[in-house]
Amino acid sequence: MSEITIEQLADLPESTYVLYDIRDSISYSYGTIPGAVNLRDMAEHMEKNLLPRDKKIILFCMHGTQSIIPCEELRDLGYDAYSLSGGYDSWLRKQLLKKDRSEEIEEPLGKRRKFRERLFNPFYKAIMEYELVEPGDRIAVCISGGKDSMLMAKLFQQLQRNKKLSFELVFLVMDPGYNELNRTLIEYNAETLGVPIQIFETSIFDAVYRIEKSPCYLCARMRRGYLYSKARELGCNKIALGHHYDDVIETTLMGMLWSGQMQGMMPKLHSTNFEGMELIRPLYFVREDDIKAWRDYHGLHFIQCACHFTDTCSSCREDGALISKRMETKLLIRRLKESNLHIETNIFNSMNNVCLDTLISYKQNGQMHHFLDTYKD
Repeated sequence: MSEITIEQLADLPESTYVLYDIRDSISYSYGTIPGAVNLRDMAEHMEKNLLPRDKKIILFCMHGTQSIIPCEELRDLGYDAYSLSGGYDSWLRKQLLKKDRSEEIEEPLGKRRKFRERLFNPFYKAIMEYELVEPGDRIAVCISGGKDSMLMAKLFQQLQRNKKLSFELVFLVMDPGYNELNRTLIEYNAETLGVPIQIFETSIFDAVYRIEKSPCYLCARMRRGYLYSKARELGCNKIALGHHYDDVIETTLMGMLWSGQMQGMMPKLHSTNFEGMELIRPLYFVREDDIKAWRDYHGLHFIQCACHFTDTCSSCREDGALISKRMETKLLIRRLKESNLHIETNIFNSMNNVCLDTLISYKQNGQMHHFLDTYKD
C-alpha cells in the first residue's frame, strides 16, 4: 500500500502530480483541497485514457480509507498512484490556524458589488418583505457550522451595523454530538469570521442513533426544540435558521414527489410549543450558488454532514444506496435545469401563485376543505 502524507504532498512541485477527490460531487462542492479534480468514475477515465502516466496520481476521500483500494488498482496497472493519508480530514486540520479575518471578509458584503447584490440585498429584501426583524427583537442566530448559517451570522452583523433596525443578536451553536473535527472547525470558523458564538451541548445524536424509522426527522425536531428552549432561556423571542432559496424549492418539490402533498417552507412561523417565539428564515431569497461563491472567494471551509449516520457523507452520494431524498431532489432539479433554465424560479413562484379554484382539496388551520363543499353554490 502506498500512501503520501499532507507534509510530503506540500513538498512536491505542483507540476509533478494530479490530485483527485474521489468523493461524490455533492461533498466535493461543499469543499475540497485547492486544485483537486472530482473523480467519481475511474473506469471511464481509464477507458478514455484521461489519467496521466507521466505524473503522480494522488487520490483522496474524506478520511483516507476509501481511496486505498482504487490506488492499489491503479498501481497494479502501472500508474504512479498514491492515497493521501488521512484524506480531506487531514488536510482540513492543517488549515485550522487561529486568525481573525472578520474585517477582510465583511468588506465584500458591504462594498463589493457582487456580494452586496447577491447576498446582502436579497437578505435585506426578505427581512423587509416578510417583516422578519422588528424593533426590540432579540434574535438567536442558530449556527449549525455549515456555510449557510455562518453567512447568515455575517449578514446579521452587517445589518446591525447599518443601524436601520434596532435589535439584539445572540449567536447560538448547539452541539448535538459533533465529532472532534467538526466541533473544532465550527469554533475555528467562528473565530476567523469574528462571530462571538455561544455553544451548548446536547446528546441528540446518541439519542437517535439506534432509531430505525425516520431518525433524521426525529433529530431535526429535537434540535429545533433544544434551540427554542435555549434561545428563550437567553431572553430571545426569535430563532433564525439558515434555510435559503434552494432549500425552499427543494422542500416544495420533495413534498409533491415523496409525500404526496403541496407544502412550502414559510419565511417565518409561530412556534407551536414555545409561546411568543417565532422562527425566521432571512436567507429566503439567497441562492446557494452565491453562498458557495462567497465561501470560495475567501477560501473558507465548513462542515457538510455531521451526524453519526453519515460521518463520511455517504447519504449524500449520487451512487449510494443511502442517498437522501433532499439530495435526490437537488440532483433532479439540476437535471431539469439542463432543458429549462427557469425551472428553479418557476418552482419558487408556484408557491406564490396558488389557485385554490383548481385544487381538489386543501388544508387551512388544520381543517380540510374540498371543492365539492362549495361546488353547487
